[in-house]
Amino acid sequence: MIRDATLNDAAKVVEIYNHYISESVVTFEQEIISADIMQERISKVLDSKLPWLVAEQDSNIIGYCYATPWKERSAYRFSVEVTVYLNSEVKGKGWGSRLYKALFERLKQNEIHAVMGGITLPNDASVKLHEKFGMSKVAHFKQVGYKFDQWLDVGYWQKIL
Repeated sequence: MIRDATLNDAAKVVEIYNHYISESVVTFEQEIISADIMQERISKVLDSKLPWLVAEQDSNIIGYCYATPWKERSAYRFSVEVTVYLNSEVKGKGWGSRLYKALFERLKQNEIHAVMGGITLPNDASVKLHEKFGMSKVAHFKQVGYKFDQWLDVGYWQKIL
């Protein structure tokens, strides 16, 4: 089941996210965050009238996705950046696609025009997911992040809705 996130979901969402902070280069965040900080992040997205969705299986949150404003200037108001994270145990089982499908439908309803997604490279699974939803690579920034004693590239994918 995919549903709108609530502030009460923060503790489960942060468990998923903190795994990526401590175990991967997928996020450039380096310090574990608290449920309170995640609550603030969820609240900020919801207050901006953008979707934050969670996937549940057997009453457990197993993944989430959301959209944030691309930039703060008014002219960017129809553009967003999208993000998806899954519990490591459900990767490769279609949950990322289900979440993105629901998210993209919501974004269309909200009259969003341009969708961007940033990916730490290399990351074949994430590239495949973004391209499955019609996103095309539009940028490649070399060595813009440094985590776990290595320089990391970031690519951006975009889709016009």
